[in-house]
Amino acid sequence: MDARYNPRNLEHRGLDTEAFKRSFLEGLVYTVGKDSRSATRRDWFTTSAFAVRDRLVDRWMETTRNYYQADAKRVYYLSLEFLIGRLMTNSLANLGVMQAVGEALDGLGMRLDDIVDVEPDAALGNGGLGRLAACFLDSMATLGLPGYGYGIRYEFGLFEQRFEHGWQVEHPEHWLQFGNPWEFPRPEVLYPVQFYGRVEETRDSMGERAYKWVDTERVLAMAFDTPVVGYGGRTINTLRLWSARATSDFHFGHFNDGDYMKAVEQKILSENLSRVLYPNDATDAGRELRFKQEYFFTSASLQDILRRYTQHHSGFDELPGKAAIQINDTHPAIGIAELMRLLVDKHALNWDHAWDITQRTFSYTNHTLLPEALEAWPVRLIERVLPRHMQIIYEINGRFLQKVQARKSVDSGTLARVSLIDENGDRRVRMGNLAFIGSHKVNGVAGLHTELMKQTVFADLHREFPDRINNKTNGITPRRWLHQSNRPLSDLITSRIGSGWIRNLEELEALKPRAEDEVFREEFRRAKRQNKKRLAALIGRELNVEVSVDSMFDVQVKRIHEYKRQLLNVLQTIALYNDMRDSQTVNWVPVTKIFAGKAAPSYHMAKLVLKLINDVAKVVNQDPAVRGLLKIALLPNYNVTLAEVIMPAADLSEQISTAGMEASGTGNMKLALNGALTIGTLDGANVEIREAVGPENIFIFGLNAEEAGSLRHGNYNPRDVIAANPPLKRALDMIASGVFSPDDPHRYRPLIQSLTDGGDPFLVTADFQAYREAHEAATDLYRNPDQWTRKAVINTASMGWFSSDRTIGEYARDIWNVIPVLPEE
Repeated sequence: MDARYNPRNLEHRGLDTEAFKRSFLEGLVYTVGKDSRSATRRDWFTTSAFAVRDRLVDRWMETTRNYYQADAKRVYYLSLEFLIGRLMTNSLANLGVMQAVGEALDGLGMRLDDIVDVEPDAALGNGGLGRLAACFLDSMATLGLPGYGYGIRYEFGLFEQRFEHGWQVEHPEHWLQFGNPWEFPRPEVLYPVQFYGRVEETRDSMGERAYKWVDTERVLAMAFDTPVVGYGGRTINTLRLWSARATSDFHFGHFNDGDYMKAVEQKILSENLSRVLYPNDATDAGRELRFKQEYFFTSASLQDILRRYTQHHSGFDELPGKAAIQINDTHPAIGIAELMRLLVDKHALNWDHAWDITQRTFSYTNHTLLPEALEAWPVRLIERVLPRHMQIIYEINGRFLQKVQARKSVDSGTLARVSLIDENGDRRVRMGNLAFIGSHKVNGVAGLHTELMKQTVFADLHREFPDRINNKTNGITPRRWLHQSNRPLSDLITSRIGSGWIRNLEELEALKPRAEDEVFREEFRRAKRQNKKRLAALIGRELNVEVSVDSMFDVQVKRIHEYKRQLLNVLQTIALYNDMRDSQTVNWVPVTKIFAGKAAPSYHMAKLVLKLINDVAKVVNQDPAVRGLLKIALLPNYNVTLAEVIMPAADLSEQISTAGMEASGTGNMKLALNGALTIGTLDGANVEIREAVGPENIFIFGLNAEEAGSLRHGNYNPRDVIAANPPLKRALDMIASGVFSPDDPHRYRPLIQSLTDGGDPFLVTADFQAYREAHEAATDLYRNPDQWTRKAVINTASMGWFSSDRTIGEYARDIWNVIPVLPEE
């Protein structure tokens, strides 16, 4: 390695306490422009972040050079979301300099915790999809795999959630208000992205048809790069995010005419593409903007991939051997048509050759079995916004359907289902089918989910391509979700089995005998109590609600959606509240119900559930009859940083989705890793978690996927179930009569009607009694701290298989055919 790039040869970039102290003071003056007497906490954060970033750059460049020298095959992970959270703690922990930086700041009169708290979460995602992408980037770097993330640099992200009079209200999420010290703007990396226009058909020199996409509107995609530090700091990969720029920022003619808004109109319209994550799609304009966002980042990413490839290779035959492009959900699926356009229209490959390259380059991860979540864009929208791509999609579809018909006799129903075009009603392009047909591998994200994919949403395509679907159960990075976020438990584990588990989570297996060690159980409880104190303090500050750390912390934190059944949790909470009021002489186990999660802005039912939680909390928390035995806390603006406080403190983990609807879940893994016991249905990865921890160490209840499907297609009458279950009926009557909403007694009529007249599509009433009994079993166990802790230790010790390192290793071996490129020791 060139000595110029060896950080060990650069004294001012050393990794010891004194070197960091010198860097902080120097950066404060020459980067921030302040002296220590006038510097704010934000100034200290900025100088600290730049000092840490400086120590990444040399290793980052070395990683990139190693990839080029090895002519390595690279993974390109395309995702509309990357929920990376705060980068300071992640960088310090993965570099192994947390202690040195903390001591350096102490020596300057500052506390590391105070500095870290200044950093906002990067607003680049919403839920599990984006956090999974972030975990995967961490694992690729840790394993030394040549990996790149591609996404959008959202200016405002999804939204900042606040509760006003109990209702969710969305506010802009100003995460870039004070700049982002971790990113490197690349103004020289600009790619044109086209929209609208028309297609001209011509003939090439051989008389073959050729197509030109002309009269288009163009937007420029500018790159911003963020280093992704693998554990140990040996490999540092790149997250490249695209920001939209106008081709012309300012129109002098309009300005001189006095039309000042018109002068900057093009700039505003262009930059809207990277303004907000998931613009409200309740309007035609919102849907069009979201579709354009998806094409914008996908097109820029593919142009960048081909640019990198053609720097060192001629022709495109080797592309599948040098680039593995992973589509994370259907959002980047338009990339199938875009790569075909680039290869056929720009580089003059014949169709069959281009299609072979495209299929061998792409692979697709499916994350949902819900039909409404599998994107289907109106044909008329694509024809207008991307006319050439619509032609290509028609061509892909026509050739595919011809092959289906030629192989065997098929009925018209099968052809209609496998087609890329849904001809029913407003004709739509099925992006899931496009991603499936255009990829060489398609994976589910949990064992049950993958099998259900074969039986439901992709049943017909699975029969056409029986070897294409495979399973890759999701995982989580132990660096973020135990080592960094739960220091009390992390330190305890390391004191017993060493630190190897941070890189190889399977080593947690060695903790299992410790479940029978009385001293270890006591220390495990002490670590949990320390985390509960931290969360209790946060609840007190945020909500002015006092909760007991001796109570069972019952946690449901995730996106608010009807299938995730926060409503089922609320109904059980009301039933428990009634029981406590009715039987005040019973020795009740105190319970703190903790909720967090965002509802999509246009999802009225989900927002109504949030309002109901707040209304129930207002009544329960102030009722002296329950003597503080039951508290409810709905924390606003759920993000990675908040999750890092909640998950280490959880006693009980709510994973209660309607069976057959949750693809995997990763919150279930994070909570179990931190020593929470799961209460859940046999859905998603809960099935595999039960296998790992043992059925005696998890609370499983309710219908399984097959039973849920049968019930849904039978003559299920939720009214009969409600009438036969007095606690359920009483809870619903209280909601319906306005006990929790005296200002508007009919507020929750839509929720009640969904459970009764609407047929209860998510089977809340069907699972209520089993769920209630599972809760009773959990509280009975909680009365015995020793037995509870035994099972908690077993949960933590059994999570080794759920590391994202294992998941990424399987992707690399079975789908990407990528091998590590590690620096010399």
